Amino acid sequence: MSLYSKQEWFSNIKGDTLSGIVVALALIPEAIAFSIIAGVDPKVGLYASFCIAVIIAFTGGRPGMISAATGAMALLMVTLVREHGLEYLLAATLLTGVLQIVAGYLKLADLMRFVSRSVVTGFVNALAILIFMAQLPELTDVTWHVYAMTLAGLGIIYLFPYLPVIGKSIPSPLVCIVVLTAVYMISGMDIRSVGDMGELPDTLPVFLWPSVPLNLETLWIILPYALMLTVVGLLESMMTATIVDDLTDTPSNKNRECKGQGVANIGAGLMGGMAGCAMIGQSVINIKSGGRTRLSTLIAGVVLLMMVVFLSDWVSQIPMAALVAVMIMVSIGTFSWESIRDLKKHPLSTNIVMLATVAVTVSTHNLAIGVFVGVLLAALFFANKVGNILYIGSKEIEAGKEREYQIVGQVFFASSERFTAAFDLKESIEKVTIDLSRAHFWDVTAVQALDRIVIKFRREGTEVELVGLSEASATVVDRYAVHNDPEAVEKLMGGH
Repeated sequence: MSLYSKQEWFSNIKGDTLSGIVVALALIPEAIAFSIIAGVDPKVGLYASFCIAVIIAFTGGRPGMISAATGAMALLMVTLVREHGLEYLLAATLLTGVLQIVAGYLKLADLMRFVSRSVVTGFVNALAILIFMAQLPELTDVTWHVYAMTLAGLGIIYLFPYLPVIGKSIPSPLVCIVVLTAVYMISGMDIRSVGDMGELPDTLPVFLWPSVPLNLETLWIILPYALMLTVVGLLESMMTATIVDDLTDTPSNKNRECKGQGVANIGAGLMGGMAGCAMIGQSVINIKSGGRTRLSTLIAGVVLLMMVVFLSDWVSQIPMAALVAVMIMVSIGTFSWESIRDLKKHPLSTNIVMLATVAVTVSTHNLAIGVFVGVLLAALFFANKVGNILYIGSKEIEAGKEREYQIVGQVFFASSERFTAAFDLKESIEKVTIDLSRAHFWDVTAVQALDRIVIKFRREGTEVELVGLSEASATVVDRYAVHNDPEAVEKLMGGH
């Protein structure tokens, strides 16, 4: 589909416009907070969010998804900023963009097919918990006014859609922000507002080439950080794209998204912004507020810049309680409540993978580690399950003279011991036929197990015949088997 097709840009103008405004409002305190986490000026996160959102609207592979400065990326920048300063962060951001573009051309997004549904569910639940936990500082050691405003905001968000005529036409999060801001300004109550988060920039971003030495020393300083930012950024973006795919029942081009994220980060780095990636919270806000096309992402970025630069006096009056209510709505909407209900129905291994992903992600605040642990556990459970799908039967063809073994299933590192244990290597018999027509040998471990069986039978004076080897298995066996090579046999069986 063309980049400028009506379907991808102008098929939902009203919904995209309103949702883009809501997202822009929600991005402001997040970008400021993430800048503080990274140890840089608030404008670094705000400029990054503007640049990334605008560029990804044109270059990304998932319409309706929001990308900007994120907490997961900010956490990785702390040491670099503290030890080397902002200029090196901008250089690392540029290198991150280049690496992400390379990942897109190498089609590394195709590796997402190895991430099981239970890992995705665990990732979603962990993010929902982290989003909720991130709101707790705004609800701790505060006056009752904050709780009242937050509850009022949640009431507006969940009840406004039921109003006739206008309930479905205006996003309730936008109504929540406008109404609570008006109440705050009229009442003059003493609660935190966006202006208390940090000073908003009053100028447009300008082209800024990082002021760092162009040499190998600089490269070795920024490369480790750029690699981490690349992995975490792409991982969070790919997972978020999968979630938005599910929410909208539409596909995305994840390899194009990798390239788009790279171009967006290069743009952010050249405009004085930090590296970013897709944001699940803001993406969910966008979708639930009616956003569907690239236009919603573009409007979010443009409106964000207009608000912080030209309307900063008004934006600074938005009470944090209103945005906390919106983010609590996001955490509730993001969490997969079905996964709790399905714990009794799903296999134990699926539940362990999901819960482990949640636990590791929440405890480390590192999405990459959480997903890695989930994928590793899923792979181990899968290997164990497939390894158990192995049947080995035998029948005596002629008493005391010939026996036939039938192998059915997959032979690889996880099932090689069961395969070996099924043979009676001490039986006094003239000939053994091993029927492999319904077996598949996958790796060197499986071939070595077959070698040991054949060699040990032959050492007992038994003739061994392999029959029915499939073409795929024969390729592996012919390449790695050594039972017909006397020198290799001695080396393999040395000491046995």
